[in-house]
Amino acid sequence: MMRQNELVDRVCSYIPDCDQDILNRAYVYAMHKHRHQTRQSGDPYFSHPLEVAAIVTDLKLDEQSVVAALLHDTIEDTDATRNEIDAMFGRGIGSLVDGLTKLKRIDLVSKKMRQGENLRRLLLAVADDVRVLLVKLADRLHNMRTLHYTPPEKRERIAQETLDIYAPLAGRMGMQTMRDELEDLAFQNLHPDAYSLVFNKLEEMRGKAQEVVREIEASMVQRLAEAQIEAQVKSRSKRPYSVFRKMERNKISFEQLSDVIGFRVIVDEVDHCYRALGVVHTRWDAVPERFKDYISTPKQNDYRSLHTTVIGPSHQRVEMQIRTHEMDALAEQGIAAHTLYKDGHYNTGHLEPYDKDQSKSYSWLRRTVDMIAEGENPDDVMEQARLELFHDQVFCFTPKGRLIALPFGATAIDFAYAVHTNVGNSCVGCRINGRAEPVVTQLSNGDEVYIIRAEDHVPPPAWEHIVATGKARLGIRRASRQAREEQYFSTGERMLETAFKRSGKTYVPEQLEAVLNKLGRRSVRETVADVGNGELPADDVIQAVFPDYQRERVKQLGQPAGDGWYNMAGVANIMFRLPGRRKERYAQDAQEMAASVPISGLDGGRAVKFDPDAGAVPGDRIIGILKPGEGVLVFPIQAEALRDYEDSADEWIDLRWDIDPENPVRFTTKIVVTAINQVGVLAEISEIIARCDSNIANLFLTQPDSGITRMVFGIEVWDLKHLTRVIRELRTLSVVSHVDRFGS
Repeated sequence: MMRQNELVDRVCSYIPDCDQDILNRAYVYAMHKHRHQTRQSGDPYFSHPLEVAAIVTDLKLDEQSVVAALLHDTIEDTDATRNEIDAMFGRGIGSLVDGLTKLKRIDLVSKKMRQGENLRRLLLAVADDVRVLLVKLADRLHNMRTLHYTPPEKRERIAQETLDIYAPLAGRMGMQTMRDELEDLAFQNLHPDAYSLVFNKLEEMRGKAQEVVREIEASMVQRLAEAQIEAQVKSRSKRPYSVFRKMERNKISFEQLSDVIGFRVIVDEVDHCYRALGVVHTRWDAVPERFKDYISTPKQNDYRSLHTTVIGPSHQRVEMQIRTHEMDALAEQGIAAHTLYKDGHYNTGHLEPYDKDQSKSYSWLRRTVDMIAEGENPDDVMEQARLELFHDQVFCFTPKGRLIALPFGATAIDFAYAVHTNVGNSCVGCRINGRAEPVVTQLSNGDEVYIIRAEDHVPPPAWEHIVATGKARLGIRRASRQAREEQYFSTGERMLETAFKRSGKTYVPEQLEAVLNKLGRRSVRETVADVGNGELPADDVIQAVFPDYQRERVKQLGQPAGDGWYNMAGVANIMFRLPGRRKERYAQDAQEMAASVPISGLDGGRAVKFDPDAGAVPGDRIIGILKPGEGVLVFPIQAEALRDYEDSADEWIDLRWDIDPENPVRFTTKIVVTAINQVGVLAEISEIIARCDSNIANLFLTQPDSGITRMVFGIEVWDLKHLTRVIRELRTLSVVSHVDRFGS
């Protein structure tokens, strides 16, 4: 275990005038707080924060970060408090430690949700101080190095979480060295056999390739020197997890891999990068379409380098990376390198405003934090984080030349949301490189994308399963939720007004504010909308507002209510006669009619829908069936389909028409016409329908026997009187034997 003076010496090696006193006090304080604790390995628990501090010193972070590493588990696992740490070490360090503290006291539903809450809190803390993330990654790295001491089921969960979240997060921050080690450790714990196989294959390949590697290195150094370019040339081989992932993604064997060993050329100046590229391409043939310039167009994590692939000795493909020393440091340490020096002076650890503007990693992190902070629940946090941590990218352009970086597999929808959420919500089409394309088209590097918009458009919920970015998914989900609330809100209000009136109460929307927690809703609008779509019974709302309210259960269908009439439970009572279990008559007095829920057409087209088989037209007595999550399905009272709901009395709603006579609309219903099967019959029937000012919406024909044909017409009419006229006129035709409404 590292001694106190050794830790101080490590920090002083890169910060000569560091605050040694605070380092010594933190060392003693943490050792004292953890003195009775041990790790699963049997080692003193203090060895863990000490090793985390050592990793932080490898990143050359400031003494505040080292102190936070020493103290990062004290609030969570000991009797230490935030106030105590603030008093002893200052509020800055207290804030760092608090950002690293897990949520142990929150009663969450599942481990997955706890992970989501912890990640949300971590990222929100990172938004204020990026050092929280750097210390957290160091903490995770040491936990992964000692993961073999944990029970198998816990080991698998931690390894998977590392692979899903922390390794990609390190990569997004440009910390490639840490990402590689995290991935390999997770791979080793999740798939030990595959790891051993790949590791042994890599070791075997390195032994065989030593001579070729030395030849390429010597040749490159010599040729660069001849071009008066001072450079370092060093070989590197892919890591086990990187090899495994490529084999799995491309469905190939280890022997089929052609780029396991690569070379890195490190020069002094940016200009030398491009000159070195010319030397490489002069010495060996370049592989077409394998050149990438990340210097002129850096990745989102600030990574900058030239990539090329050439045909080297023995006709093997060889990958080359060409970069400056500064680019190499950023590629290995990423955002940690931003905290080191600025104009030759040590930075305090906070990203200075200049650095924030220059750091694409930090900008991405802030955008991701803002998005995750708006997430619906912890599960969404995990999902969105995984989406946002993809590394492979495509670069596209707006018509004005703005560069948009997106993950591989992104569509024009993702592009629209990357420009702005409002652009994504109103996206109805696109032109890619001047050609009209479907919005689900996956984009390629260099595409110019023009988004066609319609301001009243609502993104279809199905888009959520097509897009590749968390921002697009969150935007679609939010827009769909708002549209859903909008479409069901008016129906829900009417249903609540009717339910309250039936119960002898007065509906006042403001009353719902006080019972939102009891109902498990976030807002009054959401509550009313959930009533409208059937997810929340109106009686539950009354019970919440008036706790003393006793629900009155009316008699179920089939129980006589006197004089051959039957009661149906619903928002309002509906009375009808059921001789032979068939509805032949429907009656309702004026008071009941006033208490029914009015509908106007399709009530926006979504919250209230007409049964596609029975249909309904103004003048019909109508019943609504409440379908949870879908809204209200409308039937005329005579529809045979209502029999399917006889045992679900609570789903029945009394409805009445609310049609504006100044703005009439046509409604679709179905009629069945049985006629003689002869030439010209369909033409005669169609002529009658047209003469009656009706329109044929659809037609289905069957032929029971050779002499008779049965036709089901979907026709558009104004109301029941209009429909009756159409049926009466059709019955006058000599070729027609029978006409009736479908499903009656």
